[in-house]
Amino acid sequence: MVGTVSCARILQATSRARLSTFSLKRSSHLARHFSSTRSSNDIALGQQLHGFLVEDIQSVSELKLKAIRLRHERTGMEWLHIDRDDANNVFSIGFNTSVSDSTGVPHILEHTTLCGSEKYPVRDPFFKMLNRSLSTFMNAWTAHDYTQYPFSTQNGQDYENLQSVYLDAVFRPLLREMDFRQEGWRMEREKDLGWQIKGVVYNEMKGAFSDAGSLFASRAEQQMFPGTTYQHESGGDPQVIPDLTYEQLKEFHARRYHPSNARAYSYGSFALAPQLQRVDTVISGYTRLPPIEVPMDVQPFGEKMVTEFGPCESASAGDKQTKFSISYLANDMRNVYETFAMSVFSGLLLHGAAAPMHQALLDTHMGSDYSSNTGYSPFTRRASLTVGLQGLADADIPMVEQRISETMARVGEQGFEQRRVDAALASVELAYKHKTGDFGMRLMQSVSTGWFHGVDPVEYLRVSENVERLRADTGVFSKLVEKYVTKSNHKLKFVMLADPRYMQGLDEKEHELIQTKLAQLSPGDLDVLDAKNAELAAEQGRTEDLSVLPTLTLDDVAPTARRFAVDMGVCAESVPVQWRTSATNGISYVRAINAVRDKYPELWPYMNLFCEALTYQGTRSRTMASIETDMRLYTGGISFAPFVTTDLGNLGHIEAGISMGTHSLDSNIERMYALLEELILQTDFTNESRLQALVASMATNMYNDVAGSGHAYARRLAASTLTPEMRAVEALDGLAQVRFLGDMRRSGDLQHVAKQLENVRRVVFDRSTLRTAVTANASGVDANQRALEQMLKAYPSPADSMVEDGPRFEAQTGQYFCPLPVATGYAAQATRCVPFVHPDSVKLQILAKLMTSGFLHREIRERNGAYGGGASYSAIQGIFSFYSYRDPVPCDTLATFTKAVEWIDSHNVLERELREAKLSVFGDLDAPLSAADEGMAGFMSGVSDDMRQERRDGFFAVEAKDLKDVAERYLAGAKHTKAVIGPESLDMSGWTRVQV
Repeated sequence: MVGTVSCARILQATSRARLSTFSLKRSSHLARHFSSTRSSNDIALGQQLHGFLVEDIQSVSELKLKAIRLRHERTGMEWLHIDRDDANNVFSIGFNTSVSDSTGVPHILEHTTLCGSEKYPVRDPFFKMLNRSLSTFMNAWTAHDYTQYPFSTQNGQDYENLQSVYLDAVFRPLLREMDFRQEGWRMEREKDLGWQIKGVVYNEMKGAFSDAGSLFASRAEQQMFPGTTYQHESGGDPQVIPDLTYEQLKEFHARRYHPSNARAYSYGSFALAPQLQRVDTVISGYTRLPPIEVPMDVQPFGEKMVTEFGPCESASAGDKQTKFSISYLANDMRNVYETFAMSVFSGLLLHGAAAPMHQALLDTHMGSDYSSNTGYSPFTRRASLTVGLQGLADADIPMVEQRISETMARVGEQGFEQRRVDAALASVELAYKHKTGDFGMRLMQSVSTGWFHGVDPVEYLRVSENVERLRADTGVFSKLVEKYVTKSNHKLKFVMLADPRYMQGLDEKEHELIQTKLAQLSPGDLDVLDAKNAELAAEQGRTEDLSVLPTLTLDDVAPTARRFAVDMGVCAESVPVQWRTSATNGISYVRAINAVRDKYPELWPYMNLFCEALTYQGTRSRTMASIETDMRLYTGGISFAPFVTTDLGNLGHIEAGISMGTHSLDSNIERMYALLEELILQTDFTNESRLQALVASMATNMYNDVAGSGHAYARRLAASTLTPEMRAVEALDGLAQVRFLGDMRRSGDLQHVAKQLENVRRVVFDRSTLRTAVTANASGVDANQRALEQMLKAYPSPADSMVEDGPRFEAQTGQYFCPLPVATGYAAQATRCVPFVHPDSVKLQILAKLMTSGFLHREIRERNGAYGGGASYSAIQGIFSFYSYRDPVPCDTLATFTKAVEWIDSHNVLERELREAKLSVFGDLDAPLSAADEGMAGFMSGVSDDMRQERRDGFFAVEAKDLKDVAERYLAGAKHTKAVIGPESLDMSGWTRVQV
């Protein structure tokens, strides 16, 4: 997680989270305490429990759960409890936070409530609990109409601790003005720059508004819903955020963060009654308030066209920089069945080679890809359906509009091929059988939007009923087209033109805003601001008493790691197979790796395109449209991805290649392997029309991804000079790949590309370098064995597979700067350390946790105003990294990285700090796994159960002096590589420029 929260409509994200977790072996007294009253069988309809009335109880057999709906009698607070045999328990408290302006008040409040509360008066207890917990998820987010604070954990005491912290944070926050100024916005005088606007949310939204795709989606939606809450930016518009006052923030909290306006959600195996009692204790002093009315229903405006300006795309786009979309007002999202039907309709219309819009818009190369807002959006009171393109020439807009209209008309008349409909519904059903470690959190996210709009959330859980109803609904899709497209009385055509001066214009607007604010202040007012800023700086540097926060101890961590029993075998005489028999709910999971070590480095840049092409191009005998339908009918999808890992004992040796994955119901095992074989052997790379569309889409999407994930790209770039693996990762998935795809798009030499892709197939798909892993029910093992044997009979065995290794890698250091049209930047620094099996590896991993919580979070986020930052240690890659995210001062942050090393040298590491760093590490280690991922550590990277246990023992044994020792030997004065991604205006003289 790059910050303590993820939020804002403009980000269009469900969550960015710290995925860590528990210990399966809780201490015995905790296990007894939380299992003794677990059963929900004692709860009856109409029963009163700790101030709550049980209003509804329903079982949903296909999901193996019981849903219990309750209401707090005094305040009206609603509660949904999902009783299910799942150790990964979830709790969330949320509030309706629909807005009437774009000041970002719910977003800023989301941040500020997590800056201390009455019971826990410490700065950012949320972040500090990350290291005092074994949570599997902790986060908070602001959506269109609501704000949620969810967490999950498998430890009973941890659940109670986190629930206490969350409840106190939302109902009894301190809401200090200095926290509002830190998290929201403030005016601050800089020595060389004069007065500046700072604030975590302010900088976050500056970054979001410089992302062309996010900006386009947000602006189009605002134009689509005039006169409603959706015409405003719930995350905050940087031009409007400084209009928000501290008093308005407190007023919003008093009215909105009230039990009458709240929804609580709990999931899993922990008893419900104790939770109800704890919550009732917190909210029993409140009285019921009337519901808050905010305009949500838009008045149809007929048809209109709006044109705005936005940032430029990548240089590879040339003069095709325009974005265009058509949005149709759709159903009331509270109609659950129609929402489901529209979701299926949207997928059939838009996604995949057989989709009519894909064929009409993408296969004709009119744009590089769909616009960022394309699809069905059921996140507003009235949903919308949007179709659009990015990477357009202005002159092509009328033709795009015509093709959208014609395609909609044809679908309205003809509907979709029945096999495609059957395939879409089969994939829905299979998705709910797929066993994931975060099922409870996903369930919460799937019901939340409708629930906050008054829909019974249990309606969303009855998936099979909606599937069967849709199967029986003759002509449903033609009816939807007629109702919401053909006879639409509310249609928006939205155009965004690229303005080369857009980012400069934002800077000028910010300067004007600052001058306007200053003109309203007297010299005495400015002195007051200086004093408040000094007070904030002093508070940020103050040592706090964290003993008020609840915490787990290392006794709560299982001393032994969970082991996954596997059997090793051989198939087709020579291919190694790892077999795992497990309860998979009737699904078979297949993973395969073809490795080429560090050979063929000249082909590595093509690997990403190669993997995408395998499920895009089609084969010599069948179109991708036909194959895709079979994939959806018979599998949960087939994926290919570049694969690279480092030798566990030598950072200079790597294994690179291709990873494959798929899964299916046991009844479709034979078809699954046949499809995998067909794609491997017969994909047709010579179809230049398909290849052109794929290259354009990948080039556009990867370039756009840098703006939102720049910290990851900066870290890859910084580490790429240090080890062979990171050199390969940069070529496969870094800025080098962004540049490679852009150059390929500009050159247009697809014949050469097709030949290179064929070369990749020739050297990668080799039976002598193949290994496979199968996870299945015991009853599915024999069928998998037979189908795998059959596939391997046809698997390539090139005669010239013996090839010299690639050129010897020589580690280097440097300083790299990538200029991009963004408002905030990203900084990274990487240092090469030790292999996985080295005794110092565990110490470096704990050191990274300690540096983040003890120093970097305060300096990068609280003082510098970046959305996030920290340190990380990749044990397999052997790389120690520092990074910052959406950082207004990335160059200053580079100095902070150096200060972090100095800090650990002079800092007296407390036993509490060491324990918390270890808890955080164990949380990461013990994260819940899906059935498909159990036992995969050994298969993918060679980390056996014994090695995991040895490493676990090493973490327990680390002492404070070890952290100072490894910091001194590996980080202090060490050679490292730095990378910055940021605006052109940064002074980076002397740095190597990396252009994309």
